[in-house]
Amino acid sequence: MAGAPERVHGTAIALLAAGGGLRAALIRGAPGSGKSDVALRCMGIGHSPLVSGQAVLVADDQVLLDDRSGRLVASSPAAIRGMIEVRGLGIRNVKAVADAELTLVVDLVARDAVPRLPDPSLSAVVASCRLPLLRLCAFDASTPLKILMWLQNPPGIDAGGAPFDV
Repeated sequence: MAGAPERVHGTAIALLAAGGGLRAALIRGAPGSGKSDVALRCMGIGHSPLVSGQAVLVADDQVLLDDRSGRLVASSPAAIRGMIEVRGLGIRNVKAVADAELTLVVDLVARDAVPRLPDPSLSAVVASCRLPLLRLCAFDASTPLKILMWLQNPPGIDAGGAPFDV
């Protein structure tokens, strides 16, 4: 992708990766599907036995995607940087990062469309880049934790620990 960043409808959050850098997830869904709500709940999860680090907002509602030397980087339009729409409370200012490498796409789907054991080869193409795809229900209480666990330890990346039994 050359030239100006591509603007997509969605919300992006990032988690500080174990080795340093930020890993981001693009949360997609129809208007009113819960994208901002999932992001808000991700940001509300603190350090725990399952997730170390803190999630921060990259962009809400509109995400800019830019290919930077083979890395797909998500950022926010300047006019809405650091702002998130909190249904029932309005627009709120929150901690945000300027940009982060996009490593995951999350599509919000109906609960019965969430696979029990997802296909690890499932992917989505965004801004001409193929990325891993999760299908999750926005209103399951565990959805934010699932996203953060994936960002912290993506499949295929050794996190230095034994795998969990499912």
